[in-house]
Amino acid sequence: MPPLATVGILSIGEMGMGIARLLVAHNYRVVTNLEGRSADTQTRVKAASIESLPTDTSLVTESDYIFSIVPPRDAVATAKRITSAFASLTTPKSSPLYYLDLNAISPNTARSIAELLSTETPTIRFLDGGIIGGAPSRKDASEQPTTTSSAPPTSHTWNRPSIPVSGPNPLSKAPISGPTLEALLNIKHISPEIGPASGLKMCFATTTKGFTALCIQAFTTASRLGVLDELKSEMSERIPGLYKASGGVVNMAPKAYRWVEEMKEIGRTHGVDGGFDFEGRDGERGIFDAVAEVYRVVADETVLGEEKTERRKRGRTVDDVALAMGDGLAAKRKKDE
Repeated sequence: MPPLATVGILSIGEMGMGIARLLVAHNYRVVTNLEGRSADTQTRVKAASIESLPTDTSLVTESDYIFSIVPPRDAVATAKRITSAFASLTTPKSSPLYYLDLNAISPNTARSIAELLSTETPTIRFLDGGIIGGAPSRKDASEQPTTTSSAPPTSHTWNRPSIPVSGPNPLSKAPISGPTLEALLNIKHISPEIGPASGLKMCFATTTKGFTALCIQAFTTASRLGVLDELKSEMSERIPGLYKASGGVVNMAPKAYRWVEEMKEIGRTHGVDGGFDFEGRDGERGIFDAVAEVYRVVADETVLGEEKTERRKRGRTVDDVALAMGDGLAAKRKKDE
């Protein structure tokens, strides 16, 4: 059996770590560059058997695939890092390097990254992608099926997100571990064009993170009016599905800073690709500019912005999210007066 691929991941946040652990558990070599990363991240990487390389050049040299999984604001800069490192190689790679942009960006931004790579490093094979769902994690024994199945074990031993990708270079045709990597990571090639995969991610996030922002506002205002319990009661009775979905507010605090730019990218998606001309315009505010501001307030104006996924203190209940938001908004208003 030929050796499995080496996968470079930038960067090792919550999602990057989940994907790395899934790959390592299935005998892939995973590498990264930790330059400028926190001590917490370096500790997590070492514990997860991820190999840290000293430079982007060494990352490009060693990797068969590079996954870009960074905050949306860093997607273009990360692509530029890789093109610069690739262009500096003194010896050509013996096999093609695949670059998968799996960030929460608009199709237009994905197309600009594709243009950058085709101009600066045309031999890199680019795929536009997105991640829909939570980070991969092992299922508890209680979640495992009790009946026999012809499906591969990875289909039921790990919780995996969906990873739609699009572009002219499907992984099924990649020479090193392409089909097996595609199956393991639940990657679905949905189009030969650049843009549809990131667009699918943006449309999905419209309905989830957009809804969560509305719930943050509704719960905060209800709390300040003294009717939060009544609101929750009415929602659970009359719209139980939406009430269950509103529970996402308790998970958003550590991620809010990432979601600010993601909401703006959603606006650009609806503006450029959806035809909603009031969205995504420079100097003008659309719906998702306002949604982005909700998450900016969470991240910059409240104690919720200090939360870390692995060390949660505040915002673990709807009531506490509403309380923290109310306190932050009151402090902001007082400061602005």
